[in-house]
Amino acid sequence: MIDLVQNTIDGLMIGSSYGLLALGFTLIFGVMRRLNLSYGPSIMIGGYFGTVVYLQFGAGPLTVALAVVVGAAVAGIYVERLCFAPMKAGAAIASMVSSFAIWMQLEQAAILVLPRHTYGFPPLATGAPLELGPFAIRGDHLVMLCSALALAAAVQLVLYRTRFGLALRAIIGNPLAAHLVGVDVRMVMPLAFAGASAVGGVAGFLVLAVDQQVTPMFGMWATLKGLIAMMIGGLGSVPGAILGGLLLGVIEMQSQWYFGPQVRDLVAYFVLFAFLAIRPRGLVGRLTEAPTQKA
Repeated sequence: MIDLVQNTIDGLMIGSSYGLLALGFTLIFGVMRRLNLSYGPSIMIGGYFGTVVYLQFGAGPLTVALAVVVGAAVAGIYVERLCFAPMKAGAAIASMVSSFAIWMQLEQAAILVLPRHTYGFPPLATGAPLELGPFAIRGDHLVMLCSALALAAAVQLVLYRTRFGLALRAIIGNPLAAHLVGVDVRMVMPLAFAGASAVGGVAGFLVLAVDQQVTPMFGMWATLKGLIAMMIGGLGSVPGAILGGLLLGVIEMQSQWYFGPQVRDLVAYFVLFAFLAIRPRGLVGRLTEAPTQKA
């Protein structure tokens, strides 16, 4: 029983980073109605930018975190300008395939510019784990969970308490109607894209700080984890993204403990297929149709 609870605690900590990745994914999908396969590689570029700042200038964790977020946001705008802004409404497949091409481009660029591939990253927190009776909580995991919950609350606040959030929700509901009532769709979309990539950058910093290293494969890892967590939680739902990430983390930790680390990802993919077959809306999401007209 102690192992079950400990694994659940660890899973919630790890899953909070998955939730942030899913949050960025679901924001982009909500605005564009399209999947951005370059989402993870954009975060990877931010991670490399942060590690350069760390290794070259000896920067502290907060400065490195800012560098990762800025790097991911800039890479996200690059992807939006190339893959989504020029595409007409209804070209969902073309934009998705083009984002895959940019994924390969960003990955190869990182390999060529940084040939060692694996670089060090500053730790998030050090010291002995916090003891709570028979249970232990790592300091970096606790920071990860608190950061994820705070950022999710901030995103929810922006969406429902600001004019930018109101414009964003109007575009998500109906892009043409939003344009007709005066919303500058062409301005809001890249800002939303940059914001979603920045959220992913925070998740990327937290994960890399726990792992204390960054590699080119991080882009694929971030894309897969974010996509699975979003599908479990539900498309287009901020609470669903966080819930899906937490559930994915718990499932992975329990399966790793009881069946071994080799089975961990296999179980996650099985859960994804199960949700797609049984409940394609996810836990709290809603299915949405692609817009038929573009503002």
